[in-house]
Amino acid sequence: MNRKELVRKDCVYYNTPSMIAPAALENVHSCENWLPRRVMSAWRVAGIIHALEGWETHECGDSASLMLEEDIEKVWAATLRHGFRPLNVPVAEA
Repeated sequence: MNRKELVRKDCVYYNTPSMIAPAALENVHSCENWLPRRVMSAWRVAGIIHALEGWETHECGDSASLMLEEDIEKVWAATLRHGFRPLNVPVAEA
């Protein structure tokens, strides 16, 4: 059975928001079994970035609604500065 036969027309499929780990990050071969090698879920990358930056705040729960646009830009800039890159995912045709 090929992959197209497994796709249901009554379902909506999404990709996990994820990023490619920087080459400098060692001993990372696979974090999640549904993502390619050296690719991590965005939430895992966020935890690493917060630890590297020494940030005590997070974007989860009720505090997420208090996050300002400049905070999002700060997190994004730090993520890129530490070498993580967005994973390009092709868009499937409906």
